Amino acid sequence: MAVKIRMMRLGRRHRPFFRINAVDGRTPRNGTILEKLGHYDPLEKDKDKQLVLDIERINYWLGQGAVPSDSVSEILLKQGVKTKQLAEKEARRAKARTQARKAGKFFTKAEKILAEKKAEAEAKAAEEKAKAEAEAKKKAEAEAKAKAEAAAEAAAKEAQATE
Repeated sequence: MAVKIRMMRLGRRHRPFFRINAVDGRTPRNGTILEKLGHYDPLEKDKDKQLVLDIERINYWLGQGAVPSDSVSEILLKQGVKTKQLAEKEARRAKARTQARKAGKFFTKAEKILAEKKAEAEAKAAEEKAKAEAEAKKKAEAEAKAKAEAAAEAAAKEAQATE
């Protein structure tokens, strides 16, 4: 029998409450349980009452080969109970992250969004730089034109003075 440690949702609509149970892996979410190991109330303000676990029994079931769900693994990690399944998952994610980075791809949506924002900022900076260069070029052309006109005027006055 494959034993899993997972949560059973109780409570009413918009007011979730979870029991953490050891169950047979083939039973549905709210099916029969082997043993109640604790409870989790995500809306409770007091952190001591929010999560109540029987760590001794959880360690017993983990020692018997029970596999915790991902959310239960995260909860247990916060309580200081490390599971080999979570460690294996983190190792797989780290390997996938390094492979993605080697291939030049993004591993998470957050990385993709950050890269897009960075590219937009660089494009905007390049656009502003080009605009500033164009304005500087226009200004230099206007100054050159003004100098040429001044020189032509001076030459015309000089020509009139010599006549």
